[in-house]
Amino acid sequence: MADQPWKTNDWFVSEWNYAPEVTKDFKFAKDIKIHDVTLRDGEQQTGVILSKDEKIRIAEALAEAGVHRIEAGMPIVSPSDNEAIKEIVKRNLGPQIFSFARCMKEDVKRAVDTGVNGIVMEIPSSKHMLELAYRWPLEKAIETSIEATKFAHDNGLEVVFFPIDFSRAEIKWALDLIEKVGKEGHMDALALVDTFGVVSPHAMKYFVTEVQKRIKKRLEAHFHQDFGMGVANTIMALSLGVEVMHTTVLGIGERSGNAPMEEIVMALKTMYGVDVGIDTTKLTSLANLVQRLTGVVVPTNKAIVGSGLYQIESGIIASWFKNCGEKHATELFPIRWSAVGQPPAEVVMGKGSGIDSVNLWLQHVGMQVSEEDAMKIMQAVKAHSLKSKKMLSHAEFRDLAKSVVNRAAA
Repeated sequence: MADQPWKTNDWFVSEWNYAPEVTKDFKFAKDIKIHDVTLRDGEQQTGVILSKDEKIRIAEALAEAGVHRIEAGMPIVSPSDNEAIKEIVKRNLGPQIFSFARCMKEDVKRAVDTGVNGIVMEIPSSKHMLELAYRWPLEKAIETSIEATKFAHDNGLEVVFFPIDFSRAEIKWALDLIEKVGKEGHMDALALVDTFGVVSPHAMKYFVTEVQKRIKKRLEAHFHQDFGMGVANTIMALSLGVEVMHTTVLGIGERSGNAPMEEIVMALKTMYGVDVGIDTTKLTSLANLVQRLTGVVVPTNKAIVGSGLYQIESGIIASWFKNCGEKHATELFPIRWSAVGQPPAEVVMGKGSGIDSVNLWLQHVGMQVSEEDAMKIMQAVKAHSLKSKKMLSHAEFRDLAKSVVNRAAA
């Protein structure tokens, strides 16, 4: 792998990713951590409701996959959330457990009572958000932040300062506010928050480096997907030295969601040679669990964990698969299915199927037919799929093939 990190038994990506001209300015931290927010920010997706037991089950699965930190919820939201956080802490699953809070002393007291290791504390960081959404005077934002962060630190919590709408703030104004809170209150880390997913990957370098000039604390990336930039922006931030990434399973979350963990983890591992310590073979089962418990509809072609990624319908691709076999599967798939816990690739039957697919399925159902009949069966498959708007099961294919052969023999 050291000689050709772009091509291993489990993946085959572009060699260009590792060109010295590309990698020369990378500053990835040696120990990048995942701070998963599925149980808090993820549950903010419209219609997602997780019970105490469901939150515990997801936390267990996150821990099994090797996630470093779990943001278990916001204690003040409901008694159920409060009890779920306490139970997750009690189970000592391995990851650090954080809670989320407003920069208010009462919120911090609730967090302390749950026994969490740390706390993510939010405060609006743009003037327009303060004036229009919160309707707070600046003095109140500063005073409550200083008091609450200091109180959290005094009670043994690790404090991550979380400036809401950071990416739409006037940066000098926001950094002045953050520096004041850090000096007079307490801040162990600062989250770079792109609340509305409005930073481009090209602007992310400016965002990170401007903050690094003034804030000498650990930086964490919390980016949303409103323009589909969360993955690229997170990787860009990490390449500049940001140490922690905030993610959700499947990218669930408010509006367009958060940066999806499975996509970032696999992109880092295959395209950048950065292994963050996640058991990637558990990514699909983790995604399936979250999908089942949240009821979120996941596209079958969802990157990394989609249920249709390793189903081959196209006749051309089926022919390639026949020629390449399992040994050379990464000629057709950039990641081998087993590397992410997916079931093995299979040839399915539908409108796009070709003659190689039909012959393979004929073998499967134990039928031998002439080349002429095989071509007729292929046309019948296409017509059936076009009419039904779905793929065929093996039983449907067998019945269709038999009817074609019987007609030919009559």
